Amino acid sequence: MYLKLTNGTASKYSLRQLREDNPTISFPKSIPDTLAASYDVYPYTFANEPSYNMFTQDLTEGSFTQDEDGNWTLGYTVQNKPQDDAERSIRMERDKRLFETDYLALSDNTLTSAMSTYRQALRDVTAQSGFPFSVVWPTKPSE
Repeated sequence: MYLKLTNGTASKYSLRQLREDNPTISFPKSIPDTLAASYDVYPYTFANEPSYNMFTQDLTEGSFTQDEDGNWTLGYTVQNKPQDDAERSIRMERDKRLFETDYLALSDNTLTSAMSTYRQALRDVTAQSGFPFSVVWPTKPSE
């Protein structure tokens, strides 16, 4: 993966685009990084993905940075989802966790006290003071 510097601004680019942008140049089949650099085209890597809460936050590509050795990296940005989206996401996860234990609550089955408490705690997730951006999930007991 490559980027191109244009007036000091880095943007995603490809070697194919380099060839298309320079139709009169006969590039070798494999373009060395040093040759690409003469056209302000540089390879980049992705930064390590930061930790984030996939239910309440979005992870998007951030900006390019260059280290002291000249290597380029594309970072990430973590942003909170809009409240409605975060609430919907948390509710969906809560419903999934309840569904996973629904078979234990059938009329021909007796719920253990721990499982009953767990299921109630799941139903109460939306009443937590930090909902939806700070939810503490109950621990599922063994069946």
